[in-house]
Amino acid sequence: MQFCLFLSFRAAGSLDGELARLADVLQAIPGLRKALIHTASRADDPYLDDGAPPQLVLQLYFDELPDLEAALAQNGPLKVLSSRDDFPALATADVTQQAMLVRPVGLGALPSKIARGEPYCTYLVSYEGEAEDLNAWLSHYLSEHTRHMAEFPDIRELEVYTRLDWVSALPWRRVHHMQRNKVAFDSTDALTRALNSRVRHRMREDYKTFPAFTGANTHYAMVTRVVEP
Repeated sequence: MQFCLFLSFRAAGSLDGELARLADVLQAIPGLRKALIHTASRADDPYLDDGAPPQLVLQLYFDELPDLEAALAQNGPLKVLSSRDDFPALATADVTQQAMLVRPVGLGALPSKIARGEPYCTYLVSYEGEAEDLNAWLSHYLSEHTRHMAEFPDIRELEVYTRLDWVSALPWRRVHHMQRNKVAFDSTDALTRALNSRVRHRMREDYKTFPAFTGANTHYAMVTRVVEP
């Protein structure tokens, strides 16, 4: 079992000057299994255009929930990201936080780019509202929708994330999206091809059969880099 902390940053200006130092902060977090640094990209989805993605999304993976919560403690290692002296652009951004349970979907061997640590492309999806019957929603998504997703041509990784309760002492806005998921590909071109494949059309038909839910459903293409401690 793994737990994942999502931190999403929307800033008024560029974050480029602070990204180079970000990896050093993340690598020093006790108990961190790995971190993903996602920066904004774009792909062509024939059904959706959810506007500009966040400039930065961090995914921080932990084997133990207490280690995740320790990173968010008042004097924990992530506090520096809210310091205007150390990271002024990140500290003044609109930031959201959410800890979630990781539900990986097996796809076989890892791809070359992810295995070699090169940048690749991730499609981050969030279901931000509520299901009329969450048990029915998750049962359908995990058993049916992921089956279609796993058939994307050249897909490299598939994970689903579900809610849990977590403790944080840091000032970022807490969100409670009922579910997130991601699919990963070697490049934005590969993602665009997958989104325009027959699989995507089958997924859209399955979407019409989802149990009732409310709230926004967002999709953002990101360039992803892996950071390991």
